[in-house]
Amino acid sequence: VQVRPRRVTSSRIMSKKGGKDSGGGDGRFFSTTKKGETQELRAELAQADRSKKVDAVKKVIANMTVGKDVSMLFTDVVNCIQTDNIELKKLVYLYLINYAKTQADLVLLSVNTFVKDAADPNPLVRALAIRTMGCIRVERITEYLCDPLIGALRDDDPYVRKTAAMCVAKLYDIQPDLVVDRGFVDTLRDLVADPNPTVVANAVAALNEIAETSGDDAVIELSSSALQKLLAALNECTEWGQVSILDALAKYSPVDAKEATSIIERVSPRLQHANSAVVMSAVKVILKYVKFLAGSSSGSSSSRVASENPDDDEEDEAIANLRKKLAPPLVTLLNSDLEEITYVALRNINLVVQSEPRILEGDVKVFFCKYNDPIYVKLEKLEIMIRLVSERNVDQVLLEFKEYAQEVDVDFVRRSVRAIGRCAIKLEKAAQRCINVLLELIQTKINYVVQEAVIVTKDIFRRYPQRYEAIIGNLCENLESLDEPEAKASMIWIIGEYADQIENADELLETFLESFGDETSSVQLQLVTAAVKLFLKQPSSQRSHDMVQKALGLATDDATFTNPDLRDRGFVYWRLLSADPEAARAVVLADKPTIADDTDKIDPELLDELLGKIATLASVFHKPPEAFVARDAKGLGENEGEELYDDFDDAAETTTTTEPPPKDDERPGAAAAGARQQDPSSSKVEATATTAGGEIDLLDMTDLGGGGSALSPFGAAAAAAPEAPEDLMGLSDAFGGGGGPPPRGVGGLVVVPKRQKTVVCPPSAQSGGLGVSAAFDHPASSSASTPTLELDVLNRGPQPVRLLAIQFNKSPFGLAPKAAQLNFGPPIPPNGGSGSYSLPVVSNAAMITPAQNFDAAASSFTLQVAMKNPDTNNVFYFAVKVPFEILFSPDGAVERSSFIEAWKAIDDSLETYSTVADLPTGASIEAACAKLQARNVYHVARRSVPNAQGTEVVYFSIKTIPPHAHHFLLELTFKNGMPACKVCVKSTSQPFANLAKAAIEDILRSP
Repeated sequence: VQVRPRRVTSSRIMSKKGGKDSGGGDGRFFSTTKKGETQELRAELAQADRSKKVDAVKKVIANMTVGKDVSMLFTDVVNCIQTDNIELKKLVYLYLINYAKTQADLVLLSVNTFVKDAADPNPLVRALAIRTMGCIRVERITEYLCDPLIGALRDDDPYVRKTAAMCVAKLYDIQPDLVVDRGFVDTLRDLVADPNPTVVANAVAALNEIAETSGDDAVIELSSSALQKLLAALNECTEWGQVSILDALAKYSPVDAKEATSIIERVSPRLQHANSAVVMSAVKVILKYVKFLAGSSSGSSSSRVASENPDDDEEDEAIANLRKKLAPPLVTLLNSDLEEITYVALRNINLVVQSEPRILEGDVKVFFCKYNDPIYVKLEKLEIMIRLVSERNVDQVLLEFKEYAQEVDVDFVRRSVRAIGRCAIKLEKAAQRCINVLLELIQTKINYVVQEAVIVTKDIFRRYPQRYEAIIGNLCENLESLDEPEAKASMIWIIGEYADQIENADELLETFLESFGDETSSVQLQLVTAAVKLFLKQPSSQRSHDMVQKALGLATDDATFTNPDLRDRGFVYWRLLSADPEAARAVVLADKPTIADDTDKIDPELLDELLGKIATLASVFHKPPEAFVARDAKGLGENEGEELYDDFDDAAETTTTTEPPPKDDERPGAAAAGARQQDPSSSKVEATATTAGGEIDLLDMTDLGGGGSALSPFGAAAAAAPEAPEDLMGLSDAFGGGGGPPPRGVGGLVVVPKRQKTVVCPPSAQSGGLGVSAAFDHPASSSASTPTLELDVLNRGPQPVRLLAIQFNKSPFGLAPKAAQLNFGPPIPPNGGSGSYSLPVVSNAAMITPAQNFDAAASSFTLQVAMKNPDTNNVFYFAVKVPFEILFSPDGAVERSSFIEAWKAIDDSLETYSTVADLPTGASIEAACAKLQARNVYHVARRSVPNAQGTEVVYFSIKTIPPHAHHFLLELTFKNGMPACKVCVKSTSQPFANLAKAAIEDILRSP
């Protein structure tokens, strides 16, 4: 993880010349207790004395730093920008960066100064002007930035060039198309060949940033000459410049093995660097090129090469030597005094070991836990030891695990005992030694140690059936110490599986059966299965006959136990035993598939991607960046770009009404958690269970409550108004009538782009190798009235996929699939095949959950989805974001009179406001209206605001899809010539008002 240098804050700028904080130092500006000094500051800023003016600006910056609003002094501070004093200029520029967003119009006043400073004879002033213009994230400034930036990129001074290089990356965040069109990316590539190493490093860093933002690694195209420049600069630039260069080298694909070897030789000295970020970046580069040389099948497609060296043994030895070079620096990182760096190193080593276990196969001892290691370090070391354990070192590792199992940290002890079991599953020849250690731990009689030992022993029996049954007696001696559900379930499984070898198996099961009603569902399920196994293995025993009847009776007694899984299993076993005992024997006593230790194992493709992200957060989280980093089209935060102006509306601002927090049973997931505790035989359940298509209940949702209705102001209002209502909103003169398309001049046809699918379920063992990418979208045809779920299914499993069963969890809008199955014709081929499916979605009243409080910035909500492959019985789950705008109904148009009456009927306190700035459509009201119309937001009227020249208001109606349709009244206020508008949403459906407002904002901001 790269620890960047500290930012230069205003307090540091001010302390450079101030000496001590007390007395005459600049710290005195932060200790003032005066109030109401705005007028005094304004007077001081206007003085001609330079020293007093500098002190006044420092006071302003001090107030800004501690959180006070000094934006009212913007014009006064900007007037100080015309100065030759570098200190004053820096302070004014700092103030501009902080307040430019909220004073976008006034920033334009300082543009001429920026341009003038960009041509100043002093390179520090030139660089300061370029840096400041890049930090002012206002699109209207960018057009003035381009010409000075072009000059700065070609400046004679390297300090200016390296500053300009980083400014290009900042400009790309604001206007990527402008950067490409003006040729800034090509200029950055030219700077890679700059004679100054710092300029080279900054140019590479900027290209890396642009590549990550755009998602196109082709942005960094390195020629042979540029490659040599990078390698030469690697020895001369700063450590953070080295990291940027190494990141670029990690994306480069060498031409041949000779070039790859040459790069490795030039990069290898970085393995001894003092900065851990440089070391990890060097490891990343060498790992990639070693895989290139070895022709590793797990490498990325760009680094696969077939070896043509005739002396294979010599090549293998060379590759082995390269791998050995990586071990010492990785081990050295573990000796850091900072525990956090140790943990980050361990997370990265975990990835390296999964890809290349031979690198550290002889260094397992360095991962032995120290007594004072924090728990998160110990657990990570434990994982790495399990991955490195082999028949040569298993005895050492087992001794360590045995020591860990006797520590005081209960969680660590449990993980250590499980680690012993995982070693047994991994190493067949060492399984007996692992079992001997487990038996020694069982003899300690420590409750939680014994229970974990029972759990892992069950897994060992699954891995090696009919081999280690001799230890069952030792396990049975500790039945009384079992009080955790997982341990009980494991012991019951062992008793049922080996009922023919345990003399008193019926007595042992009877002990558990006595407390059947008090056990958890997992224990109950195992008890029922174990009782059936006992009966099938001892059919002549009257006791086993009575026990299976008792167990099945308890499982199927609706009045006593309401777990649907338990009841269904009981009925299945009962009917099997009644109809065909031999069939029951074949089903219940069938051979179990052997298991393997795949705990925390990462998919090969994901592992390959994460190896390319070593030394970043992705390698710590073990997730791709898109799983935890969300960027919008411009790289801005969710709240950036809003509230640029708010003085053009004649209505008072009203804040969003805050609803009380939801009760426990109304929180997301609470209903799902309670589903298993309700009565599945009720009439309500029958209605709920039969969702669209009567699909399989994959989510156990048969008992979730639903309901909730929205108060509609329409209809009733119209019926109560036989005559035209009083025109309080000034709509009488507005052109346009009720629903339908807007009149001529209010926009034309707009094509709504398809939504991009995102990966919601990567291929995994649980999904049977299936990966799913999904996105909710608008209806596929204009005649359809409900949205669709667009699915791409990737099949990395061993067999074709014919169909998938699908079911949605309950949601605030009761969404349900129109079809319960996805039929793929032809079937999706195995081992990398893919298929697509467009699933119509309907709204089912029985699937509606109570409304919740949505985040003010959220324009979507999450829907939980379950899928099942009937051919493999794999059930897997994922979540998909549902954009609120796709729920807008095509029949949402209303008459003007109904709209006016509804607006009057809704209290003003139910209005929600926001401001959308920098509209892609500019100041065109017609274009903005057309975009809304294309998404079922229906125009009602348009009017000019009296006594506010150039201000116009447009009204729209919105209705969501039935059965519980929610109505929203929308008011957009535009000011002539400004590419922005104010949004006002008025509705009685307050839980969804924020969703509607955020959805309108997204539509207006969309291309």
